[in-house]
Amino acid sequence: MKKFLKKKNIRVLKTLDENNLGSIARVFLSSFILIFIFYSLPLIINFANDRILNTQETKNNSKTILAYTLDKKNNKNLSDNEDFDERDLLVDIYSLNDKETDSVRLDASTIKQLYEDTDYRLDDIRKNKLVKPVALDSFPREIKKIENTKKRKDFFIQIVLPLVLQENNNIRLDRKRLFNIINKSNNTNIERKWLDKKYKQYGVLSKDLSTLKIRMDEVPVSLALAQAAKETGWGTSRFAQEGNALFGQWTWSGEGLKPKESDESEGHKVMKFNVLQASVRAYQRNLNTHSTYKEFRLARAKLRDKGLPLDSIILSEYLDEYAETGEKYVEILKKIIKQNNLKDFDNAKLLPSSLELESLI
Repeated sequence: MKKFLKKKNIRVLKTLDENNLGSIARVFLSSFILIFIFYSLPLIINFANDRILNTQETKNNSKTILAYTLDKKNNKNLSDNEDFDERDLLVDIYSLNDKETDSVRLDASTIKQLYEDTDYRLDDIRKNKLVKPVALDSFPREIKKIENTKKRKDFFIQIVLPLVLQENNNIRLDRKRLFNIINKSNNTNIERKWLDKKYKQYGVLSKDLSTLKIRMDEVPVSLALAQAAKETGWGTSRFAQEGNALFGQWTWSGEGLKPKESDESEGHKVMKFNVLQASVRAYQRNLNTHSTYKEFRLARAKLRDKGLPLDSIILSEYLDEYAETGEKYVEILKKIIKQNNLKDFDNAKLLPSSLELESLI
């Protein structure tokens, strides 16, 4: 067969030469091949990147642990004080997780229609930096079936973005109140009680205001989005679908989902939440209190002291211990941030909800 094709090709070329067309045909053919390669190469690269990143993101390798949460063990990283109740760190997360929610999971088409009705579009947000307060309790199961990678990613961002902004808003308000207290010579009883509550919430047993100021701070939106995307495979993982778990945090005795690839002898589970918002709050509390992320917090504080924005690329360097893969994990986060232009959302503002507006009237 090969010999036949070879002979046939030679015969064709001879015919072209006899008609003085051989050189023209070869030039035309070469040009066509070059154009095809240059045109298709970016598409092939993008396809490969999407496939590789999506495959890696679906597998949750996170070793970040809220070790002081539901396992009821003493965490020496936080305190040597036997009177310290580690559940104080998560009291507001428990209350959020226990609140009554609508048990009906919205499907993808209903959510998309909701976004259309409210003019909630990422392109608009990238321009005007204003986000509609559309908060969902869980991911739609159909997100897995969205074949177009860009549409699936945009849909994921639309769901998670308001949740991250809401938690950053809460921290920003607390931080403003903290600075007002710090700048006063005398504090009221209400202010002192509030401080005691926040000391417990952020695990500051020494009641040191400087430590509280460093811990009580925001996580860059682009970094939170990238980690959520990585840990859930853009909302498609079993942990996200069944447990509203966006950041792969572990527990030993609390409610959670057992990783399929884990050894039966291993007692850990991935923490399960009733609502997505509780997962975001637990994630931020983890970065803001656990000793593993002390360098992350110090780097963030240095950016604050210099009057610089919280740069997700810089701060991601200090999250190499978030996953078993270490530096590789950090590089993946950077790729996700850059390839999806997630920094566009760092300065986004969450518009007030109708309930918040009513409270002002």
